[in-house]
Amino acid sequence: MTQPLQDSQLQAGAVFEENAAIPISFGNDAIALKAVQTGVAVCDRSHWGRLQLTDADRKTFLHNQSTNDFNTRQPGEGCDTIFVTSTARTIDLATAYVLEDAVIVVVSPNRRDYLMKWLDRYIFFGDKVKLQDITKQTVMFNLIGPESHSLLETLGVVPLRDRPYASHQVVMLAGQPVRVAVGSGLVTEGYTLLMNVEKAANVWDALLAGGAVPMGDRVWEQLRVQQGRPRPDHELTDDYNAVEACLWQAISINKGCYIGQETIARLDTYKGVKQQIWGMQLTAQATPGTPITLKEEKIGVLTSVTNSETGLFGLGYVRTKAGGAGLEVQVGEQTATLVDVPFLRRERLE
Repeated sequence: MTQPLQDSQLQAGAVFEENAAIPISFGNDAIALKAVQTGVAVCDRSHWGRLQLTDADRKTFLHNQSTNDFNTRQPGEGCDTIFVTSTARTIDLATAYVLEDAVIVVVSPNRRDYLMKWLDRYIFFGDKVKLQDITKQTVMFNLIGPESHSLLETLGVVPLRDRPYASHQVVMLAGQPVRVAVGSGLVTEGYTLLMNVEKAANVWDALLAGGAVPMGDRVWEQLRVQQGRPRPDHELTDDYNAVEACLWQAISINKGCYIGQETIARLDTYKGVKQQIWGMQLTAQATPGTPITLKEEKIGVLTSVTNSETGLFGLGYVRTKAGGAGLEVQVGEQTATLVDVPFLRRERLE
């Protein structure tokens, strides 16, 4: 983060954790949540990794190393995709944007270094692929909320309101080129803004002047859990595969061979999903890793917990045969009810 951007965020009330560059809060968490529901919030997610692939084989390489179809993607398009092991165990859920001469892949903060090394390992002699970590040279903001479209219009940007998810284009905003993409990183409507680091403070100030409410990472994490977006080291680990993680929106079943493809195809063909992620309304605080039981039999494990407007809310994996939405289970010593969450896709798209 540049000093001008941090100074602008401090003026807006930003609270930073020690040695952290991203605001965890602006002292307005309830107001920011309201803005997400009825207005527009802006969240700095620059700590997420941004990996750039260039050269002639970039799309083919990414096509072969992740779960979604890139060979048919054209410049200005994008999609979510999953990096998985050879047995389809989940490494990370990423979002990729196809440019004229590159592909930019947004990855989770705690998977940035791992994926740089993991991808580099699969670039063989003769492959026309160059891999670069551009995280420090760039900044990423999210506009989140139903008024995101109006805010862009106020700033002279034609919003991509009717364009498919992850569609993107470069616009001029606050005097600098900014890549605006459809999608907030959550289910809530909004946009992702990517730009060079130098004048990011100008863009931040323009968004606030246009009516966006600054939102810290703590609220983003709360929304992540409530909406069911899985996170590495919580829902995305070597214990679970991509189908169990209910991420069919990021999987192409017909694209051909890729790492983990055989396992995913077998799970789809034989409907062999043993467990899935569910939301759960909790009655008391619980710690991730707490067993989920039904009639004293272990049927799953709690993976994330957050405070919400309706009380404590969690995510966890539950054995498929045990049941689904509405099922009452035990999480440690307390009773919890399973609920569906909007980010997840339990069935593949035809």
